[in-house]
Amino acid sequence: MLRVGLTGGIGSGKSEVARRLAARGAVVIDADRLAREVVAPGTDGLAAVVGAFGEEVLGPDGALDRPALGRRVFAHAESRRRLEEIIHPRVRARAAELERAAVAANPDAVVVHDIPLLVETGQQGGFDEVIVVDVPEELQIDRLTSARGIGVDDARARAAAQASRDERRAAATVVVDNSGSLTDLDVRVEELWRRLRSAASGDEGERRGRDLA
Repeated sequence: MLRVGLTGGIGSGKSEVARRLAARGAVVIDADRLAREVVAPGTDGLAAVVGAFGEEVLGPDGALDRPALGRRVFAHAESRRRLEEIIHPRVRARAAELERAAVAANPDAVVVHDIPLLVETGQQGGFDEVIVVDVPEELQIDRLTSARGIGVDDARARAAAQASRDERRAAATVVVDNSGSLTDLDVRVEELWRRLRSAASGDEGERRGRDLA
């Protein structure tokens, strides 16, 4: 089994890389999806969030109102920390369960943990490979504003709330440049997949340089 951490700044195209790895046979464990799962209605995670932030963060259907919660925590470091203390341990416990199941099914599995805040939460040391999907900062902002309809100031604030580009690159064992087309990305992910499969099987011969550009 090879444990892989996959990360990248908002707007970098990390999800495109994750989809391509899954299509090639990787087991992808999506931390964002698990973060929603652990606060679904009826969970102890949702009860803990309500206990910390009040019933104002619930929608009329009793589910978590994410925009309302975001307004409460986004600009306040202490509130974000409280939320992370609720969410992160539950996400990691669920991810570990899914990883164990993947390895039980295939001892040579490539298990990719898709974690947006991998560097920010200091998890990079727990993986055999750390894949960082990288784009220049201005392209990152352009993608957020054009593809997601986010205002420029909001896009810059969201990017600034994450680790810097240099911090992510410093944590990487492999950097995937995604500043080109999706066709370019296909080529780089194929090369990445060969590297990961070789590492999972113990064959170091296919492992090449740090940057896939």
